[in-house]
Order: sequence, then structure tokens, then C-alpha cells
Amino acid sequence: MATVRLDRITRRFGSHAAIADISFQVPDGEFWVLVGPSGCGKSTILRTIAGLESATSGDLYIGDRRVNQVPARQRDVAMVFQNYALYPHLSVAENLAFGLRMRQIEAKTIQERVQTIARMLDIAHLLERKPRQLSGGQQQRVALGRAIARQPQVFLLDEPLSNLDAQLRDDTRAELKQLHQRVGITTIYVTHDQVEAMTLADQIVILNQGQIQQIAPPETLYQHPANRMVATFLGNPPMNILPASFDGQCFQVNGQTLPCPDPVKMQLQPTPGQRFDLGIRPEYLQITEAATHLQTEIRVVEPLGRETLIRATVPAVDYGTAIDLAILAQPNRPFVPGERLPLWLDLAHLFIFDPVTGYTLYPSDR
Repeated sequence: MATVRLDRITRRFGSHAAIADISFQVPDGEFWVLVGPSGCGKSTILRTIAGLESATSGDLYIGDRRVNQVPARQRDVAMVFQNYALYPHLSVAENLAFGLRMRQIEAKTIQERVQTIARMLDIAHLLERKPRQLSGGQQQRVALGRAIARQPQVFLLDEPLSNLDAQLRDDTRAELKQLHQRVGITTIYVTHDQVEAMTLADQIVILNQGQIQQIAPPETLYQHPANRMVATFLGNPPMNILPASFDGQCFQVNGQTLPCPDPVKMQLQPTPGQRFDLGIRPEYLQITEAATHLQTEIRVVEPLGRETLIRATVPAVDYGTAIDLAILAQPNRPFVPGERLPLWLDLAHLFIFDPVTGYTLYPSDR
């Protein structure tokens, strides 16, 4: 096992920087997740660590060794791809053993290691089968097992669960976490799925447009986002954003008045006419006729069983734009598209972002 350190890594394709000035260090034995929207550079980072891409500038270290010029096969890393890449003509046992044979490991050691990995991943009964005889989840376990069998210093996974159905993805995600707890290999995992990131990671690296937005443990990112992008990316449904202006006492949201809490006034000292983006998560919106903050109109109702997701709007004023909101409600009554819905906002959980830079302005200690 080893630490992985990226020091100001940039990867350019012509004039386009897929990743720019990326720096972070993954401590020995930790599980880090790179997450962000499509095209943010997360797979480029992983492929650069693996040696499948070359950094345009910057330094990359695995352990104490600078590996910029070290070929992929000599970096002692194992990578699992989205498409599994199993050899279709080989059995499960032969797939698990393939990398070890290429490294000319003793036959007895190979057999022992294959049996150990097969028991660990609950695929011992599949050793004689070919990949075409396996389910998607079983193929994924074989791909993971082949990588683990090499006993690499670093384990790299590029969206390994994206081809699985929802239930199997949930089950395999839990198995992955248990597996890491057992083997303790330094792991870097790429996904676009924020649920995978939140449930698996010791630390999450959130990327956007080739740049790091924030690095922190999952709970810290959720409760203390550095900017609007991080705040809206994590959470399902995502945080609601309400463009607002300050009128000297309160916020104005599409012509409706929302109280400005005293702590906000004390910290930000807003001036009349100043504009902000207000952020509040769906769980902090309540449907009530008493002490209503906003009047909204239901667009879509999505029953989820134990709760109902309501997609509503704060209607536009004059030539303005309606503001979309996601609300999580108890399924204690029917909701109808077009219905007027009064909302109360728990302003103790309000976030405020700069509408231009997106940086979090309030609260500063989150």
C-alpha cells in the first residue's frame, strides 16, 4: 500500500485543459472518491494516476517515488474499468490468475491466492464458468478479484457499478465498502453518482470543469459546502436555489417577501438592492397555512412511498423567471398539479451564496 500525491497536475488536449493545477494527497489505506458532472476531469485524473495518460505538467507520486515517466505496468496499481474487461475465453479462475501469471508468480501461490479471493468475494462456486455465464454483478466481482489478486499498492476504480441495475448496484456498493475494510488498499474511485460518493468515501474530491471545488469528508461537504456548485451537487433532491434581492429589511423572491434572519444581517451587513442566491434543502421546506413565507404552485407530484416529492414553482413577476423548488412532503394527503401550495422555510438552515462567484457567504462557519 502507498500514499498517492498529485502536485499541480495539468493535462491538456491541444488548447483545452481537461484538468488544471490539481493537487491532493490520498493517505495510505484510505478510500477517496472523485465525483462531479460529466466532463469534469475525474476519469482523466484516474487515468493519469494509472499511467494511461501523461500529465502535461506537474508531479505525480506513488509512495515516495515520482512516477511521471514510469510506464503503467511498473506503477504497481490495479484498475477496474466500467466495462469489466474480462477475457471471454478464460474461466473465472483463469481470469483471476491472469495478472499473476504475467508476473511469473509461483503456481502454488497463484492457486492459493485465487482461492482466497474467490472465497472473499463469494465467487468460489463460479471458478469454472466463463464470463458469458455470469450475471453483471458476478462479472464485476471477478473484475474486482482480478485486481485484488495482484496485491497492488493502489486500487483505481472507474465507475465500476454504472452498468448494474439499481438493486444490484446498492448491494455491490455495500460489498465494496466491506471489502475495503478488510484489505485496506489505498483506493481512488471515480463516479458521477453522489450517493456512491457519500456512502463509500473517507474523503470526497468534488470537481467541476477540470478544477477542484472542495475536498472534505461526506458530512462536511453536505453541511459546509464551499460554494453553490458543491451545495447543489450533493443531496437528492438537490438544494433549492432562490435568487433574491435585499430591500433593506427582508429578501424579495419574485415579488414575495422572505424574512432576513438577524444573524445574516449581522454577518453580511447587506445593503438595499444587493442580490444573493438563497439556498435551502428540500427537507427544510414545510407545507403550512400558518406563518407562510412563500406561495408556490405545484407542477409535478412524484410519490416515493414514505414521502412525496413535489416539484413546484415560485411564479414569475412581470417578465421575470419562475423559480423551481423541490419539496419533500409526507404522503398524508393527495397533491394535485396546479394546486397553490403555501410554504414555510426553516431559515435556521439557510445558505447564502454570491450570485456571481457562487462562493458561500453565509454561514461562514459551515
